[in-house]
Amino acid sequence: MGIFQRFKTLISSNVNDMINKAENPEKMLNQLVVDMNEQLIESKKAVAMAIADEKKLERETAAQQAQAQEWERKAMLAVRAGQDDLAREALLRKQEHENNHAQFKQQWEAQKASVEKLKESLRDLQTKIEEAQRKKNLLVARAKRAEAQQKIQQTMSSVSGNKSAFEAFDRMAQKVDQMEAQADAEKELEDFSSGANLEKRFAQLEKSDTTSDLMLLELKEKMKALPEGSSQS
Repeated sequence: MGIFQRFKTLISSNVNDMINKAENPEKMLNQLVVDMNEQLIESKKAVAMAIADEKKLERETAAQQAQAQEWERKAMLAVRAGQDDLAREALLRKQEHENNHAQFKQQWEAQKASVEKLKESLRDLQTKIEEAQRKKNLLVARAKRAEAQQKIQQTMSSVSGNKSAFEAFDRMAQKVDQMEAQADAEKELEDFSSGANLEKRFAQLEKSDTTSDLMLLELKEKMKALPEGSSQS
């Protein structure tokens, strides 16, 4: 189980370091998944080596058992041949292989149990990494949304805190209002001046016509009072 403890320690160390230095959550999560998969590959290699050791112990256990059976067969053969001394030697060899078989079997069973735990841990680890990969996109989306909200909040805070900008808009609005009022006033004065000038011209014209008419009438009245054929010298 040591390999998975080392894996856990390494991943925890990487995560803490990456989180402390994180500026880009998406980049951090992608790198974390890469690291986890690399460690998963290393863990698979270690488990594969443990399985190979277990298979080797299994083969050695079976071989010792086969040797014990073979020496028992030889001992029986020697007894049939009336060679008890040879049979005793064969039985001693049989016992030696049986002892070896018992020791290898104990080691094999312990290794087999350890391998089963390693396989279970490896499956659990792989499941968690697959789950982490599925969650990555969701976390990235949440991080981007949070970043956008943070930028909006910073912008709003900046604008709200900058009173001079709003005051400048207000002053500019007042100036534009003043400019529009001034333009309207100048236009009104221009229209008034044009109208007054026109009325003055017509008034002068009317006055001129009236004066000449009066003078003409006076002249005609004067001429009527004079005797015919006379003229005023």
